[in-house]
Amino acid sequence: MWHGPAVRRRKLGEELRRLRCAAAFTSGEVARQLGWHQSKVSRIETGRSGVKPADVARLLEVYGVADPELRALLEALAGAADGRGAQWWQAYRGLLPPQYRDFISLESQASAARTLETSVVPGLLQTPEYARAVTRAALGGLDAARVDSLVEVRLARQEVLRADPPLELSAVVDEAALHRAVGGAAAMRRQLRHLLEAAQLPQVRLRVLPFSSGGHIGLTGPFIIFSFPHISDLDVVVIDHLTSSLYLERREDLEAYSAAFHMAEARALSFKESLNLIAGMADGV
Repeated sequence: MWHGPAVRRRKLGEELRRLRCAAAFTSGEVARQLGWHQSKVSRIETGRSGVKPADVARLLEVYGVADPELRALLEALAGAADGRGAQWWQAYRGLLPPQYRDFISLESQASAARTLETSVVPGLLQTPEYARAVTRAALGGLDAARVDSLVEVRLARQEVLRADPPLELSAVVDEAALHRAVGGAAAMRRQLRHLLEAAQLPQVRLRVLPFSSGGHIGLTGPFIIFSFPHISDLDVVVIDHLTSSLYLERREDLEAYSAAFHMAEARALSFKESLNLIAGMADGV
């Protein structure tokens, strides 16, 4: 089930409604100032219709929102939720399914991501070799050109870790994922060494959940939690399935998955212990 854009529209509408109320305007007053029908304001606030970034900018002017980062975020969300904008991944529209494009959009707008991975190295920390091997294994039957394009997308996504400001990535990785020699022993050795290098970045927090931790919450499957600057209500959990992605936005879901991530962190090795384990594995592969 894919409903990412609907999530974005609804969340954006809720935030615009909050800003309107904080500015002490009724929806009718806003509509009159902008020359709109009141129903347009209502549809935007309830997420029943998309809204252009330019219209968001006009609303924020009326509400007196001056924070440039907040304005940029809300305008970007409008473009993403409505399928507009000049995002780099639009060049791959013919290759990427809508749910993957929406995932990339979320990732590019988020300020932080917390991920629990049980089978593979997190995508933002994969080497080209590893990414190619994972793609071939997960999507068997693709021709070489399509595989190469998907790997290009995976590597382009990693630019969020070098953006200004960068995405803050907290990853807990099951030890099993590090033992699985994806792409062969040599490729896995290079992947493990790449993890050691990436873990030195101040915006990357990498921990390993060891076999000795026994059963853990991650056995139910991997997930990722995106958080956004300024607006905690935009946080969303993404769970990938074989043919689709599920987006969870209810407060109780967010609280449950946040608690699950904290539980995984509590059972994981320390940062130093994690790097020592990875280094030993890299030497032994």
